Amino acid sequence: MPDFEPAAPTPRISNVRADMGTGSTADFVVQFWGVRDQISAPGKETIRYGGNTSCVEMRVANKRLIFDGGTGLRLLGNNLLKAMPVEAYIFFTHCHWDSIQGFPFFIPALLPGNCFHIYGAEASDGTSMEQRLTRQMLGPNFPVPLQVMRSELKFYELTSGMKTVLDDVTVETVFLNYAHRALGYRVTWQGRSVVYATKRRCYPDLIDQHLLHLAQQADLLILDAPSAISGCDIKSSPLLWQDKLWQTGIETAKAAGVKRIVMSRYNPDYNDDLLDQLQEQVNSVFPNDLFAREGMTLAID
Repeated sequence: MPDFEPAAPTPRISNVRADMGTGSTADFVVQFWGVRDQISAPGKETIRYGGNTSCVEMRVANKRLIFDGGTGLRLLGNNLLKAMPVEAYIFFTHCHWDSIQGFPFFIPALLPGNCFHIYGAEASDGTSMEQRLTRQMLGPNFPVPLQVMRSELKFYELTSGMKTVLDDVTVETVFLNYAHRALGYRVTWQGRSVVYATKRRCYPDLIDQHLLHLAQQADLLILDAPSAISGCDIKSSPLLWQDKLWQTGIETAKAAGVKRIVMSRYNPDYNDDLLDQLQEQVNSVFPNDLFAREGMTLAID
């Protein structure tokens, strides 16, 4: 159970519009730059959904928020080169390789004049996010240290229950998997909210109380896609699949009154055709669910 009292929900009718383009001018836009779990999976069999590891950008009013720094962060960074100077806020859910491996290749961080505010929780070994990002760039495993980054890097430590206020944008954090110190995030602006809740712990019942608090009446909830599913499972009812974590997410979303779910962070072995089948099966249980694709933008109206 969470060590806080959930805020009273504020019901609101919302509309989430999906677009495979990148030119949305809405005031609250979510864009997916990486959608894989564990390791990148490029190739002809993953071209429709994408092969980069997790990275999600939210453009909220005049703020740019980035969630996780998998290999998709490299693509985002290349896109930002035409918009410099850049100030952005990078929130890491946890420090597993698939969530940080794109950071050394984030070109805007190498260039002076840019500023990045970097947030994350203390790891189970007591190290800070700054220490862990520094450590992954040390030799002999990487040719240049973090110190070569000439942008301004500001680091902030988060823990469960904290709220970060960026003018009129609020980012709330909750631990969703304490063993891995994995944080979930809720971004709220002018009554609209998006929740990024991946790397969750699997609970024995179908309601995750921490996620329930974070996702109350959210316009959009981003969850991990089903994983560890065999070919035999695909042909059976989704309610009988081996992986129950996604079911907990959906049941919790229903209880929280979430308007729309997007699933991401796919197993690297799942090709486009398999993900099509998964999408169809999940929709039979929760019709208002969408599988993310690299480049996809969602306008939160």
